[in-house]
Amino acid sequence: MKKIKKTKEDGIVDFLFEAGILAQTPRSGFFFLGSGSQSIAEHSNRATYIGFALAQMAKDVDLSKVLQMCMFHDFAEARVSDLNYVHQKYVETNEHKALTDLASTLTFGDKIFNIVKEYEERKTKESLLAKDADILELILSLKEQYDIGNERANTWIPASIKRLKTREGKILGEKIIKTDSDRWWFEDKKNEWWVSRNKK
Repeated sequence: MKKIKKTKEDGIVDFLFEAGILAQTPRSGFFFLGSGSQSIAEHSNRATYIGFALAQMAKDVDLSKVLQMCMFHDFAEARVSDLNYVHQKYVETNEHKALTDLASTLTFGDKIFNIVKEYEERKTKESLLAKDADILELILSLKEQYDIGNERANTWIPASIKRLKTREGKILGEKIIKTDSDRWWFEDKKNEWWVSRNKK
């Protein structure tokens, strides 16, 4: 059978379809939490917003690197799926091979591989901020579940807070656990707006 030669554009299109799988891949920790659900894409999306905020707080970092690390830190899970802390006791995945295989199909694959490598080595301020963004995204999700009645979520938060490494991450972590997750839109619950919308 004749092998079809792929172009660099074919590799990019395959990469974009692969990125779509992240929206279909669940974060498996929610199975154990007993409530809530989230895809890898949803997690990475909010982690990127958090990374942006942390980089603004830190000021002395390469924002582009932080954002790229947040975008790609779990990209290998399109191929290996998500293993939560329980799974990781018993199962090992080869994320390195997954990223190597991905990188080999793209003209810019080395950029993805190197940004994830820096993230995993945790030697730069950017990588520490990106990891804290990853952890803070979990803490936000846990706080949301706790606020709607899942008491178990509150027991997961202390260990997650202890994982934070940066000053900026620790500041946000402490604020998150003290803040009602609906405060941004429903802080003044006694406001007449919620009754009449100020309509006569």
